[in-house]
Amino acid sequence: MISNNIKNASRIISTYSADVFGVCSALYELGGMVIMHDASGCNSTYTTHDEPRWYDIESNIFISALTEAEAIFGDDDKLINEICDAAEDLEPKFIAIAGTPVPTMIGTDLKAIASVIEQRTGIPSFGFHTTGMNSYIHGASLAFETLVSRFCGAGTKKQPELSVNIIGATPLDFSVNGSMQSIKKWLSYEGFKITSCFSMGDYSSLENISNSGSANVSLVISESGLAAAQRLESMFGIPYVAGVPIGKAFSEVLSKALKSAACRNTSDTEIFADRNPDENSRVIIGESVFSASLAQEMLIEYGINSRVISPLGNCCLQKCDAELLGESDIENAVKNASEVIADPLYKPIVNPSSKFTALPHEGFSGRIYRKDIPDMINNNLFLERKLK
Repeated sequence: MISNNIKNASRIISTYSADVFGVCSALYELGGMVIMHDASGCNSTYTTHDEPRWYDIESNIFISALTEAEAIFGDDDKLINEICDAAEDLEPKFIAIAGTPVPTMIGTDLKAIASVIEQRTGIPSFGFHTTGMNSYIHGASLAFETLVSRFCGAGTKKQPELSVNIIGATPLDFSVNGSMQSIKKWLSYEGFKITSCFSMGDYSSLENISNSGSANVSLVISESGLAAAQRLESMFGIPYVAGVPIGKAFSEVLSKALKSAACRNTSDTEIFADRNPDENSRVIIGESVFSASLAQEMLIEYGINSRVISPLGNCCLQKCDAELLGESDIENAVKNASEVIADPLYKPIVNPSSKFTALPHEGFSGRIYRKDIPDMINNNLFLERKLK
């Protein structure tokens, strides 16, 4: 992510995966065709660092190969014609076009282009005005919400069982380490029937997602799923609960909240008990829903108060937490922390006197530490070894 504020620029730490890659990740397994409107070769950044499914699951992710001449003079007809020709051969279920910095600077109207393509092909098409200046959370959020708007039809009959949508699943937050399988296994054990998963692994087909309006409740497992859950609530009256079932104690709290929300038909946004950390407390840096869930498990199971610093939104954050984007702000916020739990690439800005516990995040460090990402779902292994 390239910040649009020089104060938030990074000189030491990495940046989070960009919004255009969030779109690709959210739509990867759904049978569509996704085009990044950018220069040739720029798709290698996505496929190499941010997409662990690339060599195992086929997906129609393309680059438009935007040239300097096209950027200067404009040639939308060429882009439209090439997409329509490819769609005729591939017969995708939908077409998505995601923007990058250059189309943003020259004012390319991707939504208008998508409208023309849909008229010509008859295939549902949508343009995302991603810019490369925001994180993957923004792009994935746009994609998930669009799936609800375009494919979840009215008049869907509610299922009689206790059924759930999982929203916010991408390998940028939940790498291919078994975490998503563990979440689904945990839900089944707790008595839930899974209707859909937005959109990774089992229950993530476009058909599953189209049937999301029949569920009784939605589980938001990352900030990227919040907008889609709210749209499902407004369209179908489906309540939602945000949280990740980390550890045994918080998993139990989350299960009770989901069942209560489904029975009362009311979203539960207050399942996180107040924490009372001081400036010397442990600090967790990362995506807001996951980090807040980890902090809650630490509080319930071990009596450990901690603060959360999220560079990726404020869902589930409390008064003691902070949404900070700038490297200097984050460095200042953790300078007195007794311990910092974060992706290893944050270590250079952490005070050497603070204990550092590495918790890799694929959306931040890519494939570098992928093998070291633990499966913490309904599992105390990482907590017991690292935090006690």
